[in-house]
Amino acid sequence: MPNKFIFADEAGCFTFNRDQNVSKYFILCTIVMDDCSVGTQLLDLRRRLAWDGHELGEYFHATVDRQVVRDEVYKVITGANFTVQATIMEKSKALPHARTTKPRFYQYGYFYHFKFGASKQLNNKSEALVTTASLGTRKEKVAFQDAVADVMYQTKCVKDWRADFMPCHSDPCLQVADYCAWAIQRKWESGGKDIRSYDLIKDRITYEYDLWAKGTTHHY
Repeated sequence: MPNKFIFADEAGCFTFNRDQNVSKYFILCTIVMDDCSVGTQLLDLRRRLAWDGHELGEYFHATVDRQVVRDEVYKVITGANFTVQATIMEKSKALPHARTTKPRFYQYGYFYHFKFGASKQLNNKSEALVTTASLGTRKEKVAFQDAVADVMYQTKCVKDWRADFMPCHSDPCLQVADYCAWAIQRKWESGGKDIRSYDLIKDRITYEYDLWAKGTTHHY
């Protein structure tokens, strides 16, 4: 069994224009933990909320959950031991060749995210299982796996690692990553005005980096 667990999710859409309801940012988010006990706690919470008559979706999903449900989920999350890493990508600054396909964009972003963010939470004794959600095509999965493999090879930061792919509803720990990604997205998309949920997790954030902060050219 691994001694480190990494769960990855993303926030924002893969649309490159300034239309209404299109995200300004694409955010990559990981959480790193030593055990997955928070997943069991979230399953227990769901049973309690169902018993109490709350309206629930198929799984905890910050974008669509009611605020009363979000509040309870964050109570569980903030009692767990993990770290959070986020790479912020302002989409209008992405060079056209970096966004020709979704797999290419994934590989570019996740390479930098793991190299400078998630890998810093590992060491040469770590055996890490990296689980990600929402990668729908084989090319997207390969792009993610190649990006992580490049980082692991270059930094030699782990003893061993494996990648796993599953829908968000399949593992409650992916739902923790979803909630963290959503909180960070709300902060950035609002220009720092909506930080209610962000403030709940900010003490866990070890890396929050605007990848193209120094860029001045917008391509749309």
